[in-house]
Amino acid sequence: MTKFWEKAFKEKQEMWGHVPANSAELAKDFFKKHHVKDVLIPGIGYGRNAKTFIENGIKVTGIEISETAIEIAKKYFGDELTIHHGSVTEMPFDNTLYDGIFCYGLIYLLDQDERQKLIQDCYKQLKDDGFMFFTAITKAAKTYGQGIQISKDRFEMFGGVKIYFYDDESIKEEFGDVGLFEVTDVEENYPFYLIKCRKGMNSHFKMT
Repeated sequence: MTKFWEKAFKEKQEMWGHVPANSAELAKDFFKKHHVKDVLIPGIGYGRNAKTFIENGIKVTGIEISETAIEIAKKYFGDELTIHHGSVTEMPFDNTLYDGIFCYGLIYLLDQDERQKLIQDCYKQLKDDGFMFFTAITKAAKTYGQGIQISKDRFEMFGGVKIYFYDDESIKEEFGDVGLFEVTDVEENYPFYLIKCRKGMNSHFKMT
């Protein structure tokens, strides 16, 4: 995946533009309401989604596998943004506990073991009562079932990208023990779930 993303960012640079995703805006509003002061963003890319948090006074630390993406982010954010270079599968990169974690467009690119490790690693880096939000592509996406099936609900497409598609049951299975409290439907380029968890909360599954 390192070669894939490095090639993508070298060729396409700011491929998603600079407008934060809808999910990032929703997370920012929620985090502001709950007085979140610092956020970790695994898979931060060139900082498109970091922008809305920084502009609202929230300190951001990122993790990114592509050196090119980090260079682009530094050009725009300078010292406002700290980014650890490496794969999220190698977390943690620091010993900091964060008020919030925002993970966009990432978890569904991992295999089952990697997804579970990411969820647990993020949970461990949350302060007590801290929040972590993940976006996950749903089975309502038109791409569900396309490409080469690798395993249940996971397909290889787009020149080598492997995507896992979520539903209610898989959300409960993977997030049920990390304070899952709400799942919201969000429309991005594809239909997404915004999965919300809170450290120390008993999970109760609510769809909105």
